[in-house]
Amino acid sequence: MTAAPPVHNNGEQEQEQQHDQQCALVKRAEDEREDIFKRYELGTDPSNKVDSWENPTFEIYHKTDKYGFMHAACLPSSRDSEEAQRIKIELERDKKWVKMLKDWPPPHEKLHKRVYKGIPDRMRWPAWKKLLNVQQSMDTNEGIYARMLQMAKENATETRQIDADVNRQFRDNVAYRERYSVKQCSLFNILNAYSVYNSELGYCQGMACVAGVLLLYMQEEEAFWALNTLITDPKFGMHGLFIEGFPKLTRFIEHHDRILSKLMRKLHKHFIKHNVDALLYAIKWFFVVFVERVPFSLSLRVWDIFLLDGDRVILAMAVTILYLHKDELLRLKDMDAIIEYLQVKLHKNFGYNDDDAVQALERIMKKLRDLKLDVPPPAKSNEFPTRELGVFVEADRDKKTGQRRDYTNTEKQVLTDIMSRQEHNAIEVQSTVSYETSECATVTLTVPEDSHSIRSSLAGTSVASHGSSETMSLEDNNVHLKTANLLQNAPQRELLLGT
Repeated sequence: MTAAPPVHNNGEQEQEQQHDQQCALVKRAEDEREDIFKRYELGTDPSNKVDSWENPTFEIYHKTDKYGFMHAACLPSSRDSEEAQRIKIELERDKKWVKMLKDWPPPHEKLHKRVYKGIPDRMRWPAWKKLLNVQQSMDTNEGIYARMLQMAKENATETRQIDADVNRQFRDNVAYRERYSVKQCSLFNILNAYSVYNSELGYCQGMACVAGVLLLYMQEEEAFWALNTLITDPKFGMHGLFIEGFPKLTRFIEHHDRILSKLMRKLHKHFIKHNVDALLYAIKWFFVVFVERVPFSLSLRVWDIFLLDGDRVILAMAVTILYLHKDELLRLKDMDAIIEYLQVKLHKNFGYNDDDAVQALERIMKKLRDLKLDVPPPAKSNEFPTRELGVFVEADRDKKTGQRRDYTNTEKQVLTDIMSRQEHNAIEVQSTVSYETSECATVTLTVPEDSHSIRSSLAGTSVASHGSSETMSLEDNNVHLKTANLLQNAPQRELLLGT
């Protein structure tokens, strides 16, 4: 008798087809990664294909400033007396920094004074390397960066997104303007290598700006280890900003609201009334330390202080910006106008010179320390790496193929917390007398020229330190509905930073 033909299991056939499709997708992603890396290895070689839209023209630009940023309007053709005096002072500071860097570390008081005066731009390369212990990291981890970069060429899963972000970073700066320029290639290499080195974090868009700033003053491997220090050292703790769920961002935003509710209540009530959540203006402040939100020269001064004193500087600078511009902010009666002022207009015209802004920052940092508000509640363990750095962890198939994933439990919890606190906030606002007719501004932050005190207009006003049992106020429970909207429209955490 003839044997009956085998009966094929439809379920098994479907599984085989799905497996074949997944393998094809993985192969396509690997080929795409290889092609992207090859283009960066070619750099500006004429044989490298660059689309016309990728290289902006220089026609409308006339001059560049001292940091390499281009301007559509002509810069002054000659220096005024004030500019000449500033150059003379900076040259004198150059000499002092050269001497101090040879005898490192200097006394803290001396270092503090000179950093707050501003590190001369020519001295930022050696000074930032000292402040971030870059040479020590390179000596301790010799050969690791090259190994991580090679591993990234073979296994990185974030290459496509990194490639897109590199071509968007600092395009008005001569160092990054040309497609596949030396700095673009270095930035691409650093971000891919770090996505493998810190496999738990991978890559998040805010990292491109941070690494881009470092590369303006460092070589490629130096910037890689400087970035690692900023991410993993508890003094800076940027891992918690970039990791899924943004735990440090949540903690800092809540503390930022706490500070405003105690020191600038009128402005805080104004923001609540017009639905201006802190996350709408502070996300780029915190993630990239004010780059692209204030004039670049001022952001560099803030970076100098940040590298010296750590992440408490970010909170203090946020308060400083709002304090210096509170009168104008109170005159704006529309959420969009307030956000545009903080996100766009201050970058073009801050309204104060860098020295005045930094002096205000220093005074506010002191007053926040006096009131035990300079640091937020302690970080939880999820803000720091839990995996060993530099150990390869193979990505799952979905990540290899770049497929969109659903919300993780962490992201779902973030959304749930945001929604619930927003509902509570709305109820509280409805039952609260408008700040325009109430005496809610009980604490006033002042930064006069001859007196730097925080005055309370209500006798007995006190500010509780961290860990107290005080009842959470309306301001402490302030919520981020706009964040929820952003997350709902962008399942990937990277997209939030790109908004």
